[in-house]
Amino acid sequence: MLTVKTFTFNPVQENTYLLYNERGECCIIDPGCYFQEEREKLQSAITSQSLKPVLLLNTHGHLDHVFGNKFIFETWGLVPHIHEKEKPVLEMVPAAAERWGLPFDHYEGEYQFIPEDQPILVGEDRLDVLFTPGHSPGSLSFYYEAGGFIIGGDVLFDRSVGRTDLPGGDPATLLNSIQTKFFTLPDETKVYSGHGRVTTVGFEKMNNPFVKMF
Repeated sequence: MLTVKTFTFNPVQENTYLLYNERGECCIIDPGCYFQEEREKLQSAITSQSLKPVLLLNTHGHLDHVFGNKFIFETWGLVPHIHEKEKPVLEMVPAAAERWGLPFDHYEGEYQFIPEDQPILVGEDRLDVLFTPGHSPGSLSFYYEAGGFIIGGDVLFDRSVGRTDLPGGDPATLLNSIQTKFFTLPDETKVYSGHGRVTTVGFEKMNNPFVKMF
């Protein structure tokens, strides 16, 4: 079984996730560690539990979710895995960083592109890959059925949804992703979002005003 550990990093307060199993294999999702002390905190959490990073996943390519990609690659040799439709988003990251006043050393290496219909394994634990565009053109969410949770990036939040005014965003597409991919999961499924606290599918069905506004 996979255990989830959450870190909240960088000035945008992005959630970085560490998934690990009983064998010590771990997956890093959306490393948003911007400051040196944040990188050290993530590394300490991994080494103190004798974990072995085996996979780096990005739900999408916005800068607050990829700040730590280069650090992860240089520390553990992990190539970022992301959807191919995020390529133009990744190309805009340096300019976006300048606009936000958050310059950083952006990862410029190769990416491993994830087929949306092919599950990912963390050791023997399976993550189903769900294609959930709308906030960005190639957003992916990672559903762990055995543990009853989904790592959803910036698609669905506690009583909110991802913004759609950035390049590649589209409100109708986002609504479709939420309704057909998130709201078809069991109500008790925990939603680990890119920002904010954990919620559940059932709670958002009943209480999310933004979904009801579409």
